[in-house]
Amino acid sequence: MSKIRIRLVAGLLSALAAGSAHAASEKLYLFNWTDYMDPEIISAFEKKYDVEVVQNYYGSLGEMFAKLQAGGTSQYDVVVPSNYFIPRMIEAGLLQPLDKSKLSNLGNVMAKFANPDYDPDAKYTVPYQWGTTGLVYNTETFPDAPKSWSLLFDEQKNQGQPFSMLNDGQVMFGAACAFQGKDYACTGKDNWVDAAKLMLATKHRTNFSGFTDSTAVLQQVSRGIVQLGVTYNGDYMQYKLDDPEGYKNVKFVIPDEGSEIWVDAMAIPAKAPHPDLAYKFIDFILDAQVGAQLTNYTYYSTPNEAAVPNLDEALKQPPAQPSPEDMARLKFTPSLSGQQLQMFQQMWNEVQSR
Repeated sequence: MSKIRIRLVAGLLSALAAGSAHAASEKLYLFNWTDYMDPEIISAFEKKYDVEVVQNYYGSLGEMFAKLQAGGTSQYDVVVPSNYFIPRMIEAGLLQPLDKSKLSNLGNVMAKFANPDYDPDAKYTVPYQWGTTGLVYNTETFPDAPKSWSLLFDEQKNQGQPFSMLNDGQVMFGAACAFQGKDYACTGKDNWVDAAKLMLATKHRTNFSGFTDSTAVLQQVSRGIVQLGVTYNGDYMQYKLDDPEGYKNVKFVIPDEGSEIWVDAMAIPAKAPHPDLAYKFIDFILDAQVGAQLTNYTYYSTPNEAAVPNLDEALKQPPAQPSPEDMARLKFTPSLSGQQLQMFQQMWNEVQSR
């Protein structure tokens, strides 16, 4: 049985067990991405604190943001946003500052995530998992593939093979900027106009199959539906380790022109109904053993220094851990607001619709 199937079964058993257990004294409401939490961690937390964890899920950051704006700040205790949405959430008053005296395991956070650009001094967030974005392709189709975005954007390098692009506009604009010799984290009208023109030209090629998400493209590459796409390293690791034979000719690389490093972080909504319980949950995740268990489940990278010795060996090396050379080329996707955000959204809509 694959780990994906095991996770579904484990989640069902956990739910059944919770339903048959005695009534918990409190409830914690967790708002997270789908399949981004080991059910055994939830069960251990419930047992330790005699609580019930109620999980709700979102499929996109836009959906998460909209639900919090529509009253979710008083419905959820812990939310897990990505780095480039965090400044937007802070500006909108959706998050409360952290009382770090309630987080005894905070010292386990790696130094490089302790004072991030998206949340100076980590005033509102604690890192949960992190990862990278890159190219995934069929090594039989591209045996001598360049470690470059040119495989996607250069028609000669692509050789007319079917390909897709990620359905995240900011990531694709960043990739286009990097290919054009600019910084992955480029912003501004002129840079975005150039990036949009490149993506439109790429999109209108007859071998373009569409915009897709990171897991769908992995399945498509393994089945030969497309030969190339954009995905996240953790999703790649999950499929590769769960089905080595099916993904033996599928490879993930971080382009030399630069790409994205991202962080998903834990935060407490502004009007969380159970903030004290939220602190207990965040601190529980920061535990060295629990942090390793989480990463061994998700296949992404841990920001928990104390957890590293307990990781599976495959998660201590590339692509789970980028090489120093690749790490130096990674940038956070910039957070946008106001007129800049409106301009970007208009351009991304045009790329998708034209």
